[in-house]
Amino acid sequence: MKYDFDKVINREGTGALKLEVLEKRYGRKDLLPLWVADMDFETPQFIADALKERIEHPLFGYTVDPADYWPSVQQWIKDHHHWEVKTEWLSYIPGVVKGIGFAVNALTQPGDKVIIQTPVYHPFRMTVEGNNRQVILNPLLESQGESFYEMDFEHLETVIEGAKILLLCNPHNPAGICWSHETLVRLAEICHRHGVVVVSDEIHADLALFGHRHIPFATVSPEAEEISITFQAPTKTFNMAGIVSSYAIIPNDQLRQKVYGWMSANELNEPNLFAPIATVAAFSQGEEWRRQMLSYIEGNILYVEQFLKENIPAIRAIRPEASFLVWLDCRALHLNHDQLQDFFINHARLALNDGEIFDTASNPYAPLHNAHSAGRGFMRLNVGCPRSILEQAMSQLLKAYQDYVR
Repeated sequence: MKYDFDKVINREGTGALKLEVLEKRYGRKDLLPLWVADMDFETPQFIADALKERIEHPLFGYTVDPADYWPSVQQWIKDHHHWEVKTEWLSYIPGVVKGIGFAVNALTQPGDKVIIQTPVYHPFRMTVEGNNRQVILNPLLESQGESFYEMDFEHLETVIEGAKILLLCNPHNPAGICWSHETLVRLAEICHRHGVVVVSDEIHADLALFGHRHIPFATVSPEAEEISITFQAPTKTFNMAGIVSSYAIIPNDQLRQKVYGWMSANELNEPNLFAPIATVAAFSQGEEWRRQMLSYIEGNILYVEQFLKENIPAIRAIRPEASFLVWLDCRALHLNHDQLQDFFINHARLALNDGEIFDTASNPYAPLHNAHSAGRGFMRLNVGCPRSILEQAMSQLLKAYQDYVR
């Protein structure tokens, strides 16, 4: 079956976050929303059909997990990531960010140190701070290699003492890096030696691009498995973020008892009625849709790269190795923070993510005027949309560049 990713879907009136909060977060409504990380493609029909079938039954009472729920998850992980996951390692979680909060609460005390590697998905920092734990930064280094960033292990050794958790973004958001086996092995060795648990956010695991492969952190060594907590989900891949369906994988018995025990005591490990149904449909019927979607995303990325190279070379698109998010290096525009925001919002009329939110601002939507920021001068662009929308965005960006910058 050939799926249509060129179809433009009108999301107005559906409560879509990327539309409803534009004025609150950007100061105006008339923007093309290419920020929050869901796609503008139709959620696959086979998922909708599975939900419709259940909705046709007139009673929505207490339910147990479908018998094929965990087997479908295990088979998907085995087929795509070559990882044999035992059933007892698994638990439902109501979202990856919530899972991070669960791990922080179950494994640490107020004031304990949690390491993040900036620039990184901003809820990492917000969740740690919001739970009154201490954020320790281990900033990434710009690399001369294939990936745009690499981990700074020398610096990690200087800040890791006394830390309880390291939050790993794998694949990385916002730069889209599939961390190498060598990198993950070294990270595991350091963290294991210091008794630090690695909580690995792998929500983009099934979105590897251009021949790259995602490697689950827990699989790289016995040390990694012993200290790992992994979060995955079908929600990004199959564009169903509104159906909150994620899961945790914890091989270590003691870690699992602490985290899952805390979750169970608070009844936070029980899925809603529809999450398992959507997950089973996605993992049992979704491979062809996923392949076609990723091919379309690759085309969108190549289009943005070529357009910028030919028309706005001062903006460099960092090619992601995974995900539909493109990290734009805008530093050659030589605009300060406020000027860069003004350029994208009020001239290009585009709503992208400000690079500084992926660093150390206490408010994720407030600029860092007087602090160093690894995200300063960058913007994050969501290319998970029909090509015509992306062409419109690039056209608006070029006009703004010609009128405002040149």
